[in-house]
Amino acid sequence: MSTTAPTKVPRAVEPQQSAARPQPLRFMRNTPRGGLVSPQARQAVQAACADLAARPDLLMEHLHRINDAEGGLRPSRLAALAEWLRLSTSEVFEVASFYHHFRLLREDEPAPTATVRVCTNLSCALAGADALLTDLQQRCGDGVAVEGASCMGLCTRAPGVLVGRQALGHATAQAVLAALPQAIPLPTFPAGGGGENTPSPPAGRVGVGNVAPPAPQDAEDLAAYRAGGGYALLADCRAGRITPEVAMQRIEDAELRGLGGAGFPSVRKWRTVAQQPGPRLVVINADEGEVGTCKDGHLLRTTPHRMLEGILIAAWAVAAGRVWIYLRDEYAAEGALLHRELQALHAAGLLRYGGVDIGGAADDEPGSDAEVRKRLPQVALRRGAGAYICGEESALIESLEGKRGMPRLKPPIVAISGLFGRPTLEHNVETLWWVRDILNGPLAWANQGRRGCKGLRRFTVSGRVAKPGVVLAPAGITSRELIDEYCGGMAAGWTLYGVLPGGASGGILNESQADLPLDFGTLDAQGCFIGSMAVIVLGRNPHHTDTATNAARNLMQFFAHESCGQCTPCREGTHQMLAAMAPSQWDGAHIGALSQIMRDASICGLGQAAPNPTDSVLRHFPQEVGSGRATAEI
Repeated sequence: MSTTAPTKVPRAVEPQQSAARPQPLRFMRNTPRGGLVSPQARQAVQAACADLAARPDLLMEHLHRINDAEGGLRPSRLAALAEWLRLSTSEVFEVASFYHHFRLLREDEPAPTATVRVCTNLSCALAGADALLTDLQQRCGDGVAVEGASCMGLCTRAPGVLVGRQALGHATAQAVLAALPQAIPLPTFPAGGGGENTPSPPAGRVGVGNVAPPAPQDAEDLAAYRAGGGYALLADCRAGRITPEVAMQRIEDAELRGLGGAGFPSVRKWRTVAQQPGPRLVVINADEGEVGTCKDGHLLRTTPHRMLEGILIAAWAVAAGRVWIYLRDEYAAEGALLHRELQALHAAGLLRYGGVDIGGAADDEPGSDAEVRKRLPQVALRRGAGAYICGEESALIESLEGKRGMPRLKPPIVAISGLFGRPTLEHNVETLWWVRDILNGPLAWANQGRRGCKGLRRFTVSGRVAKPGVVLAPAGITSRELIDEYCGGMAAGWTLYGVLPGGASGGILNESQADLPLDFGTLDAQGCFIGSMAVIVLGRNPHHTDTATNAARNLMQFFAHESCGQCTPCREGTHQMLAAMAPSQWDGAHIGALSQIMRDASICGLGQAAPNPTDSVLRHFPQEVGSGRATAEI
């Protein structure tokens, strides 16, 4: 059942009579479906969620409030929340059980005193995450939940650990143990923004598991950004010195593409949305979860206003009155920073900030495009809950509507029917970060690429390099150039063995292919792509080789864990592929058949791209898995 509209409590009505056969009187329930709700549970839910409207599209935020306040979600709380939101208990449970960061508890089960999540994906695995996880499970004590987890945006500081909501890079067991007793009672972003004082956290359990670290102190704030000319371009747009069509033409001249992974031409999204009847919406995908990727997080904690000005220009260009920023839950400090800076923008009269809430599907302000552009857009900041699939644009929109993050079947595309069925412009952080530069000089930006490629790219480089990090480099640079020119070469004692050019989804190149240019479309012939530009470097030394086989198994485990389960080819195919990859010699024909089924029949890009690393092993590293299958068959 859809959760976009509240379930109505039926009123008693007269039974309809039939001349042929009288119909029996049906019992009409006046309690929520799922059982009775205790006064204590009702009071606990209302105390935790007092600042939130009782709307189904805010279900995720309600679950966060309760999970934060009590360290988990008990059946009585889920039933009380269902009553509060006028949903069935099953609807609330299916959402609560879908996301990794919601902890389901039995009614009498104590919540852990803290949760420690250790990233076990490839970048962190290369840095010893598995041994760290085992060590922490032995040393943290019975009251602490220590869990393996998917990528959390700490790839360049591997291994990464979340202690509660505090991120620890280059984590050690000693650092984690030292962080456990700390408790900073600072919530992230409440429902009421608007430049008001941040409210106190709800009464109840306050500990490491439910609080956010403070905002980064070295980020560029509003005053510093405006001192450097920030928001002057937005002022030109709003004053009519730049028209929407001129802005879109400059985006087209620069050949800006979506930098979240798909590389779709940005101007086509803008024009498609602008051509639809209003009201129109904007959604920002700050939920980067691709293995090896943390460039959006880097931009958010250093120069957030470049993105925010890009958002406001995009909303003005397509005449959208409302904006949602969907931020991955692992970025708690970045969330605190965005909350602070959005409050500052509200106070400065550049936007209207509503915390997490700017209304639901029916809260549209009527008006012509010109009237919408004259208004300050409403902006909300929402929090994900640990689901890689929500990086897919329609799954993210489902999550914003208070549902499980399951991709939608297309058509229609989200630019035509997106959030609440409205035309929706959806972009990731880096794409909009570049809007200011491009509108000020599209060709100057585009001409910075190499080998005929256009523009600049941010690569997240991790693995066996001397200086891992987020680096700004020309589009069309090669893997070898990227390593040598921007990352100090290979780490001491290591030589290059292989490169993942696009995180978990982008396949694996061998050392001889490290001189191929990195950009959209340049690696198609090798069965690879750059995606979100997460470059993970595999190496070898006299004692060890980072085999492509082990890398592919690690990545397939990630896909199997993160599949939403909606479609059988992805849900079952990832597990079948893991089983097929277990022997030392692979059955190439069997793996090829699985791969083709997943590509042809999966609903979204997760299942379609999941076979890429496995196929890359057979194609580019056949010596690791025996004869495999012939290259021509791949």
